Amino acid sequence: MSDDFILDTDDLTRRMDGAIANLRTEFASLRTGRASSSMLEPVMVDAYGAMTPINQVGTVNVPEPRMVTINVWDKGLVGKVEKAIRESGLGINPQLNGTIIMLPIPELNEERRRELTKVAGSYAEHARVSVRNVRRDGMDQIKKAKGDGLSEDDQKFWESEVQDLTDTYIKQIDDNLETKQAEIMQV
Repeated sequence: MSDDFILDTDDLTRRMDGAIANLRTEFASLRTGRASSSMLEPVMVDAYGAMTPINQVGTVNVPEPRMVTINVWDKGLVGKVEKAIRESGLGINPQLNGTIIMLPIPELNEERRRELTKVAGSYAEHARVSVRNVRRDGMDQIKKAKGDGLSEDDQKFWESEVQDLTDTYIKQIDDNLETKQAEIMQV
């Protein structure tokens, strides 16, 4: 009956890709001493009664390597955008100039760099856990199929497929982490 069992590896791959994409987004939000508009992506502003991403209430620009500017479209939101940035934990002190908010990016000291590498490590660990959860789901599907009559050889084949997929994604996460930590520690 279950000789025609085919594990949906495309679904597992898609879900593991999601974990990698989420990790890259989180890494992009980490300050490395260089200005980047993506560092503001996780910052949400209470605008018009809803939590809104900062890039939907103003134009985010990087005019210099150590400066990010936000040209807020609605004057009434300038204070809320400034407050959201202050409370975001980015460690940046916004400066107002009319409807333009300037964010000077300070040099990172050695201690702050080490803290950021630890944060990057925790982001990577969350991604690894996500990948392992997808692996567990795949293994559960295989175990269920074994109960439905899947042969031992087929079970071993599918388990090794899922493990190989998991190993590939864990290596990608580790490579991304190593690259990000090197970028953070670079002076």
